[in-house]
Amino acid sequence: MKSFRVAEFNAPLKEMDEPTPQPSGTQVLLKVKAAGVCHSDLHIWEGGYDLGHGRKPLSLKDRGVLLPLTMGHETVGQIVAFGPELTESDKHGLKVGDVVLAYPWLGCGKCKTCIGGDENMCIVKPSALGVYCDGGYSDHLTVRHAKYLIDLKGLDPVTAAPYACSGVTTYSALKKVETVFDTPIVIFGAGGLGLMALSLVKAMGGKGAIVVDIDAKKREAAEAAGALATVDGGAPDALEQLTKKAGEPIRAVIDLVGNAKTTQLGFDCLTKGGKLVIVGLFGGGAPWALPLIPIKAVTIQGSYVGNLRETEELLDLVRAKKIAPIPVTPMPLAKANDALTSLKEGRLVGRAILTP
Repeated sequence: MKSFRVAEFNAPLKEMDEPTPQPSGTQVLLKVKAAGVCHSDLHIWEGGYDLGHGRKPLSLKDRGVLLPLTMGHETVGQIVAFGPELTESDKHGLKVGDVVLAYPWLGCGKCKTCIGGDENMCIVKPSALGVYCDGGYSDHLTVRHAKYLIDLKGLDPVTAAPYACSGVTTYSALKKVETVFDTPIVIFGAGGLGLMALSLVKAMGGKGAIVVDIDAKKREAAEAAGALATVDGGAPDALEQLTKKAGEPIRAVIDLVGNAKTTQLGFDCLTKGGKLVIVGLFGGGAPWALPLIPIKAVTIQGSYVGNLRETEELLDLVRAKKIAPIPVTPMPLAKANDALTSLKEGRLVGRAILTP
């Protein structure tokens, strides 16, 4: 098995060759066909998050992320073998040779949160693939149980891989504001998540979205993907532009960037009673004047990826509405370092997909 692993934070990934694992217990062995390169991988690669206000960065090592680690949480693979403890009913109709999306946001599987279906929110023992356990930057991957595998049923592996993160992350965030879908919402960020959100919002019955990004090429990509309008977030009159282009009070903002400037502008553009959903992990400190939160009666809510049920709902929606995939750039597994560098430097539109 060939993998590209984080052996040291802030250092190039290390190519490693090891025996291909055999699935034990309820595990399933996949031959990787596609693995998305997500912006969250940059934070793992770098070893932490900027908390702003002069605070010490949030260390992933302190949060239990151990090296060496194979990143990659957006993975599609072909089933090679099942562990000996999986009964036919446990396999949920899957068989060797099926091409599946691996749901990556695993928890301990035993606490009330996990049993309730929200493993992505587990605090007992988070076990997310590519974060706490080895992920898809490899030619093989083991998944803990067949119940975390979703049959693609003909969807293209390369374009479907991002549904495991950018897809379910934006779907879950959009569900948090769907009560105001009769008005334009505002989306910050036109990367892989932003383009995914644009394709989903109308499929979910929304009026559409105005997209904010400081990169002209990404704004062009958002317009091509159906944005109602775009705004340069770095423009001195960005707030005025947002207000004018919305044409009515802005009741919902989804921030897929998550830095001090985007959250400030997102907060400022909201009408009374609006909601700011923060998804992005770019980093920094909260910028809002505290009295304005109760004065505007604004809700500020975090949204962390999505659960297994939402991922299954998403794939059903993609098939039913024939949702067009986001732009992808396939790259050989051996180019994993190049993919991360390109993403860090902002040279990618959409998603880089490693294809072993």
